[in-house]
Amino acid sequence: MAKHLFEYRNGEDIELPLLIKSADIRIAKNGKKFIALILQDTSGHMPAKLWDASDAAIEQYKAGEVVHVRGKRELYNDNPQIKLYGMRLATQEEGNDPKYFLERAPEKSGDMEEDISSFVFDILNPNWNRIVRKLLADHHDAFFSYPAAKSNHHANGGGLAFHTLSILRLAKHVGEQYPNINVSLLYAGAILHDMGKTIELSGPVSTEYTVTGNLIGHIVLIDEEIIRACIELKIDSTQEDVVLLRHMILAHHGLLEYGSPVRPQLPEAQILHDLDELDASINMMTTAVAHVEGGQFSERLFGMDNRRFYRPEGIQHLSGSPKE
Repeated sequence: MAKHLFEYRNGEDIELPLLIKSADIRIAKNGKKFIALILQDTSGHMPAKLWDASDAAIEQYKAGEVVHVRGKRELYNDNPQIKLYGMRLATQEEGNDPKYFLERAPEKSGDMEEDISSFVFDILNPNWNRIVRKLLADHHDAFFSYPAAKSNHHANGGGLAFHTLSILRLAKHVGEQYPNINVSLLYAGAILHDMGKTIELSGPVSTEYTVTGNLIGHIVLIDEEIIRACIELKIDSTQEDVVLLRHMILAHHGLLEYGSPVRPQLPEAQILHDLDELDASINMMTTAVAHVEGGQFSERLFGMDNRRFYRPEGIQHLSGSPKE
């Protein structure tokens, strides 16, 4: 069986087909163009650089193309990368369908949809329930197939739904531990908090930020969607319960400098922010640690203050492979 990208070790020669996740054209110190690539398969993604890139190469090697790569895995500033020896477009016989190279969430979309639906039943406020149901229906296909981010946490197909479901499961335990928490509000906020990424991002293949995503951002985008849903459902958006739900979304990044127009001013809003941070951090750490052998440190994680994390010898970690 052919090896996957992260089954190669540092210093090993690599030869396999990979999907171009991103391809950014840059200028080297010598004034020549090069392509800063992110290459991926189902095991993960890794950077590479195509130096002295011709106009033909720039036209050919774009995000979303599958390429056959020859090179070597090496470390640069403690992070793995591919030193390219050669690259060409993959043939149909080698496999050139992008969908077969996508990293995926560890649970199937149908299972996640069923579990999220069970949480929707526990949203007892009628207005929150109706708004959540409508927006889940309106954004269904994208919500269950998109990543939660271009990079950093849950940056894989289905990652948005899996991140949402992970927060819901954490929220359930919080509600059991602290019975005064309004779990209906917490569940509704959790389901909607990142749904704007179905508009902010371009999709699961070679994910980029859309123009709307860059100029407006997912927090404002889903707040606008809540207002649209209220209009279509004939719900008064000035009612306190709708304002509370909007606050959950608008405050979930926690700080103004992180993109929230307001800081959390409800216990449930603060809890949603904390659970969002917790799940994102755990995903980044466990994904990175799963890619190294026992007794080694992971690559540096930008989203974790550029820290590396250690994988103790003899301790097993879940690989995050999809459930059968």
